[in-house]
Amino acid sequence: MNDSFLVAGPITPVLISELMTLGNDDTGAGAVSVFAGKVRDDEIEGKKVTALEYSAYNEMAEKVAAEIIRTVKSAFSDVRKVVFVHSTGVVKAGEVSLFIMVTSGHRDHAISACRHTLELIKENLPVWKRELF
Repeated sequence: MNDSFLVAGPITPVLISELMTLGNDDTGAGAVSVFAGKVRDDEIEGKKVTALEYSAYNEMAEKVAAEIIRTVKSAFSDVRKVVFVHSTGVVKAGEVSLFIMVTSGHRDHAISACRHTLELIKENLPVWKRELF
């Protein structure tokens, strides 16, 4: 399994469970920090969002994802693994569209690195969303 990738549709509990097992054999990792981003049913101009449709520049996304992982690992010396998955296609309100997991020796680096990974994804990953009503 790749360290990062795009997945069609919502990120399922089964996939999250599978991702959570990555690095279980790393006995030096004392902390795991995770983030799951869900689609909200926001109201925009009187219309309720029922889903988001994500599109991505796949080839560039893989390159950017690898760079995000390198950046996070170099910024936080205690980080051992960075994994993230972002949805493409339609994801309904209430479903997960982004999952991030960071393992490190200690909790402060895991939590900070997870947040930093999220910000880098939002700023740099070539994935776009469109609201569906």
